Amino acid sequence: METTDVSRPRQVRLVLFDLDGTFADTAPDLAFALNRTLVANDRPQLPLETIRLQVSHGAVALIMLGFGIGPDHPRFDTYREQLLGVYQQHLARETTLFPGMEELLEQLEQRNIAWGIVTNKPGWLTEPLMQQLGFSDRAVVIVSGDTTDYRKPHPMPIIHACGLARCDPAETLYIGDARRDIEAGNSAGNTTLTALFGYIGIEDNPEEWGADGAIEHPSEVLDWIDREIADTPTF
Repeated sequence: METTDVSRPRQVRLVLFDLDGTFADTAPDLAFALNRTLVANDRPQLPLETIRLQVSHGAVALIMLGFGIGPDHPRFDTYREQLLGVYQQHLARETTLFPGMEELLEQLEQRNIAWGIVTNKPGWLTEPLMQQLGFSDRAVVIVSGDTTDYRKPHPMPIIHACGLARCDPAETLYIGDARRDIEAGNSAGNTTLTALFGYIGIEDNPEEWGADGAIEHPSEVLDWIDREIADTPTF
């Protein structure tokens, strides 16, 4: 006898995005900041494509990549502060939304589906970046890495975002490009999608992350919603 997964939502009322590697292509500006930091410390620069694969993992991962040291190194925090200082001054130098993302946002808004951001990026970087990109006033909610006491993969930031948006987590879709995004969304009770156009590393296996689906381009989001969620039988 065929069974129906009744745990799926009948509709999506809120779409939440990870920021780096899902909503926006921030790699060029983070690479610029890392390379400026490397040069300032007499280290060789790295190519963008090498840096891009680590961007979703934040400044700690970038310093580990560029300097080949761990957080226990006595100069680690100094290098990290230098990188973040450069980045803060060049947040939107080359950062843009991923192709098709702006059109997706317009379509979501036309359907009265709210959208927002849940990122591990600290608020003192997230908020000015969203402002400079011109999307602060359109996002119904922006939750940063220091908004709550926890960061992804803990579900609390996403649960908090759903609360601020007054939306049931079961009617929320979370989209991200890292394992912690999918784990956080799943734990929060969201439907989850892996953004394969994001910063997926060579050693990553997104098919093992447990997402409900995967997309190659932002334009696929609404088609996925219509096909996989809206048409799901309710009994």
